[in-house]
Amino acid sequence: MTEVQKQQTKLPQKPQAADVKTTLRAVKGMNDILPPESARWEWLEAKMRSVLQRYGYVNVRTPIVEPTALFVRGIGEVTDIVEKEMYAFEDRADKHGQAEHLALRPEMTAGVVRAMIEHSYLRESGRRLYYFGPMFRREKPQKGRYRQFHQMGVEALGFAGPDVDAEVILMGSRLLRELGLVDGEHVSLELNCLGESAERLAHREALIAYLEQHQDLLDDDGRRRLYTNPLRVLDTKNPALQDMANAAPQLLDFLGETSLAHFNGVRAILDAAGVAYRINPRLVRGLDYYNLTVFEWVTDKLGSQGTVCGGGRYDGLIEQLGGKPAPAVGFGMGLERMLLLLEEIGVAPEAPTPDAYAIVPSAQSLPQVMVTLEALRSAGVAVILHPGQSSMKSQFKKADASGAAYALIFGEDEVAQGQVAVKPLRGQGAEGAAQFNRSLSAVADWAAELLNA
Repeated sequence: MTEVQKQQTKLPQKPQAADVKTTLRAVKGMNDILPPESARWEWLEAKMRSVLQRYGYVNVRTPIVEPTALFVRGIGEVTDIVEKEMYAFEDRADKHGQAEHLALRPEMTAGVVRAMIEHSYLRESGRRLYYFGPMFRREKPQKGRYRQFHQMGVEALGFAGPDVDAEVILMGSRLLRELGLVDGEHVSLELNCLGESAERLAHREALIAYLEQHQDLLDDDGRRRLYTNPLRVLDTKNPALQDMANAAPQLLDFLGETSLAHFNGVRAILDAAGVAYRINPRLVRGLDYYNLTVFEWVTDKLGSQGTVCGGGRYDGLIEQLGGKPAPAVGFGMGLERMLLLLEEIGVAPEAPTPDAYAIVPSAQSLPQVMVTLEALRSAGVAVILHPGQSSMKSQFKKADASGAAYALIFGEDEVAQGQVAVKPLRGQGAEGAAQFNRSLSAVADWAAELLNA
């Protein structure tokens, strides 16, 4: 009985009442993302969206909770994700005594495919989709690997040729490059071909026969996977097994003409585009649904968390989950790990700052001030209003700390004359620069002046 099946047989227990005096904290391995760190996430997501949209990809969003069977069927029952890591539970029974078996999504490809089948979304044409969102895996939290983590991913559904595999890889390469990562210095691309099911079956038999001759060398994971998922034995990180894994039969030697032609088609496009890669015959990825092309970008800057982006072709998954047969290819990228890598190499986006900071010495001016600030915001100016009443010195200190380019001083005399004083705080010549007045009735004119300075 697998861990998932064991979990499904357990009845839900009534939760213990929380002590009102106990400080409640986030679940271990599920982290809050607060400013200014959240600004780095927004910057990263915006950079990614810019690249994805240039390739014609559009956004898709699916539920965080899915039927447990979706991942058992899609990912594979004997994978680590399903056996050890997935958050699976039995929901409360309905009025008929029936309870659903549900899971927090450990990855999103299966959910996207489920949505395509359910809504007949591939009926008319192929689809290029991207997503952002949280995923969940029950494992020991460590730097770059958390129980709730976030991924960006792309799925090209309904396209069979090596050109789409290559395009997806080119898109990933561009994305990494535009984030500031240098190929060969910060990341490197590894490539392999898993062939089709008959080729994998022939290789599987040869691999099992080889591993049986070396059972005394296998660790517990290797022995457990020997007959259920022997390809994953080759993906071992155990240093003691590297020589044995390197000498194992290689899947590339079992590929037929069609699979080799597909793989060579991908390579020809990457070669023409000048994308460097290394063929890694041991690259298999951690999920059962892959076939033909698989790939990863790896780094040596993050210790054991070396994979920053990975994916491949999964032509059988749509049919496996109940849809009409259709090809597909995609990749996923962990956002936490990417942010760690960017921090490691010194890529630090500038924190967002307002264009202006409004200083209001008197509460009596607030009605006119608020109207003016709304007009500025309508004109595209990002402006912060100082909260509450405090001294001019304190307000100027806050204005300077905000990073705003200008302070807008709504003094009683200025407002009575229908004006506001503008004080430059940043930029060339700001030090000692004299403030100047602008008319409250000509907001659009001086808004453009502020934005274009």
